Amino acid sequence: MRLGAIEAGGTKMVLGVFDGSLKPLNQISLPTLTPEETIPQMIDYLKEQKVDALGIASFGPINLRAASRDYGVILSTPKLAWQRYPLLSTFEEALGVPCGIDTDVNAAALAESKMGAAKGLLNCLYLTIGTGIGGGLYSEGQLVHGLMHPEWGHVLISRHEDDPMLHGVCPYHPNCVEGFASGPAMQARWGMPAKDLPDDHRAWDLEAYYLGQLCAIAVMTVSPEKILLGGGVMHRTSLLPKVREQMLKLINGYIDPDLFSDMEDYITSPALWPDSGLIGAALLAKKAFSSREL
Repeated sequence: MRLGAIEAGGTKMVLGVFDGSLKPLNQISLPTLTPEETIPQMIDYLKEQKVDALGIASFGPINLRAASRDYGVILSTPKLAWQRYPLLSTFEEALGVPCGIDTDVNAAALAESKMGAAKGLLNCLYLTIGTGIGGGLYSEGQLVHGLMHPEWGHVLISRHEDDPMLHGVCPYHPNCVEGFASGPAMQARWGMPAKDLPDDHRAWDLEAYYLGQLCAIAVMTVSPEKILLGGGVMHRTSLLPKVREQMLKLINGYIDPDLFSDMEDYITSPALWPDSGLIGAALLAKKAFSSREL
């Protein structure tokens, strides 16, 4: 069995091939241009690799309602050339193999739950903090979709009174977590990329305040057994302990402290990063292949 996998991002498309045991066999990366430029190259690669099934882990928002005629269509993304693009059906028609699709963060949550830092758990929240903020929720052994799929980056939060920015950078919401805590938000606030800020800069306390709010909201609403924080901003290793501290401060003892006896394990880094999304896509391909056989 040869499982094709796509992690579709705004900057690049990562494509891989795995065997039935999820061992990687091949991988390439292509720049994300327009669909007319990028998709034919992706199809050519997957045909050359003779994949038996394909899993797609894509940037969103995506229509994930299987009964909808627009299932697998990219929705109101700021990547204008990709709006309303029928991603799933394009690959199904071109390859003629079983295909599965989900968001990139849901795929990452799936991979971490099956093979990574949340292996053995039934509930896990995967959050990525980078150019945007997104999250994938694995709950009671299933990925959560619902009306569309949860948009963790656009959860509304409280602005810190000492934040020099009065409003976040999100064009849709003045006070969502993506608008205040994404990489572009940090750049706009401090005039330099997050990677260039020193460890002792107050930017990191402010960032932890916002991410701590998001984690506290997650605990109160979906009660994950583990929260994984990935993405470019989380490369700063000193940030993770600050987020844990802020979350506990915001929860303020309401949740039994014994449940957080090992905070280093409760809010932690993904084990499969940077390949969580691609491995998750391979798992989607394997599921699609198995479903076709039934």
